Amino acid sequence: MTALSLLFMAVFIALITAESSVYFREQFEDGDTWRSRWVESQHKSDYGKFVLSAGKFYGDAEKDKGLQTSQDAHFYALSSRFADFSNKDQPLVIQFTVKHEQSIDCGGGYIKLFPSDLKQEDMHGDSTYNIMFGPDICGPGTKKVHVIFNYKGKNHLINKDIRCKDDEYTHLYTLIVNPDNTYEVKIDNKKAESGSLEEDWDFLPPKKIKDPEAKKPEDWDEREKIDDPDDKKPEDWDKPENIPDPDAKKPDDWDDEMDVEWEPPMVTNPEYKGEWKPRQIDNPAYKGKWVHLEIDNPEYIADNEIYKYDSVGVIGLDLWQVKSGTIFDSFLITNDPKLAEEVGNETWGATKVCFFNYYLSILNNFSLNCNFDKISHFDVFVPLRMLRRR
Repeated sequence: MTALSLLFMAVFIALITAESSVYFREQFEDGDTWRSRWVESQHKSDYGKFVLSAGKFYGDAEKDKGLQTSQDAHFYALSSRFADFSNKDQPLVIQFTVKHEQSIDCGGGYIKLFPSDLKQEDMHGDSTYNIMFGPDICGPGTKKVHVIFNYKGKNHLINKDIRCKDDEYTHLYTLIVNPDNTYEVKIDNKKAESGSLEEDWDFLPPKKIKDPEAKKPEDWDEREKIDDPDDKKPEDWDKPENIPDPDAKKPDDWDDEMDVEWEPPMVTNPEYKGEWKPRQIDNPAYKGKWVHLEIDNPEYIADNEIYKYDSVGVIGLDLWQVKSGTIFDSFLITNDPKLAEEVGNETWGATKVCFFNYYLSILNNFSLNCNFDKISHFDVFVPLRMLRRR
């Protein structure tokens, strides 16, 4: 094969590798037809019901429709299948929007990505998944973005705390997993966290461990300061902490035989100096803090494919909510982070701008071509009041 042929082949492979693929996209723009694409689990008989709704307020009455939880204090289990793929040698991008318009107090807003062998009718909380990603709120103490990967049969939580949005508006969540074992979490198309899969999860044993053969020498002195051996306690130092009150007088009517022997009450001794301690001096034998020698961990084996899943074929909503009303929309699974960003701007970004501009139009008394068929007085009044304070 000639050098020119090799160059052509390399360019051809690069073009194929760089090609964008959309594995799953759901906008819920065709009414109740979504029910033919999403399957409700029958693992339990009392799962909560999802309904199609744009909620109480929105930027576009049709484009902002999504799956909304409708029953308080229920588990939910719904999933949708797509063509099986592997993210080997390519990025994996998961993106969707979440709107907690019910002022959620405790409940999940995350998705799970499953291998294609999942039995959707039996999906439940213990079903094996590849990735769990999205916001989770429960009281003031838990307001985080979950990023959990299944690696070699075990679920691993991220070691970092990524705070999620806890207001009542729609927010865009994006997870990017790269083939170089790096990741990025974006909220509203802005980076919230990024780093290395190996460093930010406990997938692998540590590279270094303490040498089991290393021992601190018995004469190793870690005391930076010691008692001054020449410092002596003064002879008059020891005084009682409390003494009988010298000003106390036995009452005239006190009868020692009837009332037992009279004793004056105790008071704090003004001459009491507390416990004596010798002054501290630098320790001439101080050698510093002993550091345990580390060696390469024989159990550590590098893995350049932590990021990889051989099978990805189902996306699911498997969660619990105390107060229902969360809306999920704009699902996207692709291998192109740039495409995901553009889709986010064209969907979430467009309706967000339209919604905000609607308030501005009321303040400034000009017309705006946005579809607002269902905005309550409360929904308008509160943001308007906030804008007027600016």
